[in-house]
Amino acid sequence: MEQRALAAVNWLLDSSEPAIRLMTRRDVLGRGGSGDAGLVLAGAKVTVLLAGQHADGGFGVHPYRKWTGAHWRLISLVELAIPPLEPRAVAATGQVLAYLAQGRRHVVVTGGLARRCASVEGNALAVCCRLGLAGDPRVRSLAEALITWQWPDGGWNCDAAATGRRSSFHESLAPAWGLHEYEQATGEPAATAAAGRAAELFLEHRLFRSLATGEVINRKWLAPHYPPYWHYDILQALLVLSRMGGARDPRAGDALDELERRRLPDGRWRPGGCWWSPPASAATPEVVDWGRSGPNEMITLNALRILRAAGRLT
Repeated sequence: MEQRALAAVNWLLDSSEPAIRLMTRRDVLGRGGSGDAGLVLAGAKVTVLLAGQHADGGFGVHPYRKWTGAHWRLISLVELAIPPLEPRAVAATGQVLAYLAQGRRHVVVTGGLARRCASVEGNALAVCCRLGLAGDPRVRSLAEALITWQWPDGGWNCDAAATGRRSSFHESLAPAWGLHEYEQATGEPAATAAAGRAAELFLEHRLFRSLATGEVINRKWLAPHYPPYWHYDILQALLVLSRMGGARDPRAGDALDELERRRLPDGRWRPGGCWWSPPASAATPEVVDWGRSGPNEMITLNALRILRAAGRLT
């Protein structure tokens, strides 16, 4: 491994968060998850994300409350490698699944296309599969709904005014991830096909380019963020594609080049902005301070995972 990458890896291995150390060894070095697995739940970020849980599994606010509701906490928790069937996380999924079941009764269909913010179901589906709940009938209903709502171009959209010609990248990335996780857990062919169609949507755009002009669709997509929540950027798109085995597709090359261009001289990455407010903010506060400036652990970890999957980590 070249010196710059090795320096970044060593920085991650020195993290105070056990999950970061575990995932670096497992996903970047390929050494398996020995050592820290039992410590993940004692990590500072995991502890804060699980703090204040009520008897009903929630956290005293609506499960979709940005960014303190159970829905958002669970996404962060599974990305911090909490163990499957962790009782507190499983309890929190109950609130999320009940909320989503109510929402599916009121899906608007216009021009034969479901208008649904499918990132919600997509993230929830991925979370439940990571937690070992793919066999739950409520989780199966999530997957079936996403497959039914998929647009002809392979994505999803909640915009009632959209023509149907193009779906939303923001609303399509999380369903691709969720359906991939569901396929991995169940082997369901319909989920495999749907996730593949979504991946093709991103790849045909080279992840960020207009089909008509080849220009950048949205320059904010080029900057790395963490957590992404429901937002699209090339870091999260490359991460999801790498999990699906698509990081070496030649059409991902432009996005990989951009990711490498944003690498700091010391081998790490910093955020290109934030979608959220810091924990002390009165407006949509984050639960955890993920790092708004300077080198960022989760962004660096995800970038190194991607480069390894793409054969670019030397």
